[in-house]
Amino acid sequence: MQPSGRGYDHSITMFSPDGRLFQVEYARESVKRGTTTVGLKFRDGVILICDKRIASRLILPESIEKMFKIDDHIGFATSGLVADARQLVDRARVECQVNRITYAAPIPVDTLAKKICDFKQSFTQYGGARPYGTALLIGGVEDGEIHLFETDPSGAYQSYHAGAIGTGRSTVVEYFEDNWKAGMTLSAGVKLGLEALRSSLDVALNREAVEITIIDGDGYRNLSRNEVNTHIDKLKPLEDE
Repeated sequence: MQPSGRGYDHSITMFSPDGRLFQVEYARESVKRGTTTVGLKFRDGVILICDKRIASRLILPESIEKMFKIDDHIGFATSGLVADARQLVDRARVECQVNRITYAAPIPVDTLAKKICDFKQSFTQYGGARPYGTALLIGGVEDGEIHLFETDPSGAYQSYHAGAIGTGRSTVVEYFEDNWKAGMTLSAGVKLGLEALRSSLDVALNREAVEITIIDGDGYRNLSRNEVNTHIDKLKPLEDE
């Protein structure tokens, strides 16, 4: 028996008989191998939380970048191939500057999400290149509106109240479905996000590997290590810890 996809996974432009693009599905598998990244809305904005996988004690955690400031009101969080994500981040920053020069205004969050996903989709339609092996959580606040988008290697995107990408996505989404509420305070939102992230892990949260970004009316900011650890300390200990 021939392996599944044989003959149809050599080219991104070729559909299998059952209507699948195997290269896109392989890119999704790359995302699933990435560390878990979560995002959720709170009363005043968006919270993005990522878990940096520290494979060795010799690695400096701050050298691993999974959160990116795109504009004063927009941030990206990634999972999958971070090198691929950097290319999308650079393109998104250019799109923001082009919009400011052209319209003398910051780019709408939904417009940027569409432009980035249109670009990602183009790599599923033409030969000579592979899809981007990364997913993005796009969070932003503009004119009092709060946005959180989840993107896919295929170029698809959806808006969420709370979502996740990476290896623990299904567990985190299930946790959010049971516990997310509208109008949460910042402190309550961070606590919920950390609990959701912890629920997807087999071990306790690594205090040196968790990064938290807040995007609200005051702009984009990363919490300091002390602030992150203060929020982690407020969590109830796991029964097996």
